[in-house]
Amino acid sequence: QMQLVASGGGSVQTGGSLRLSCEASEYANDYYCLAWFRQAPGKEREGVAALHTRRGRTFYADSMKGRVTIAQDNAKNTLSLQMSSLKPEDSAMYFCAARRSTYYGDCSLLLSDYHYWGQGTQVTVSS
Repeated sequence: QMQLVASGGGSVQTGGSLRLSCEASEYANDYYCLAWFRQAPGKEREGVAALHTRRGRTFYADSMKGRVTIAQDNAKNTLSLQMSSLKPEDSAMYFCAARRSTYYGDCSLLLSDYHYWGQGTQVTVSS
């Protein structure tokens, strides 16, 4: 069973940058979609970005498109999310998630599609 451990959250000022990491148990021998979601207080969890582990194809939500980059380090089984130009409305708990895919499968940002979840890491952006 896939296990995910997220880290890298913290507090930054508006316009700042953060890099989140998610260590995943081995997925090299299978096809997975790995994704980042976020949830602000009182709001629903929403997708931010996703990546297909074998094809490397990436998918971004409009909310942070152009300000985030999702990437993987296969040698370390690690997923990252580089965030820049952060705004106070980006403040949220950020979660990494995973689901099995096929080689040609696209990676959605639908909450219900993902079966494995990390514990979340808090990002706070102050004005």
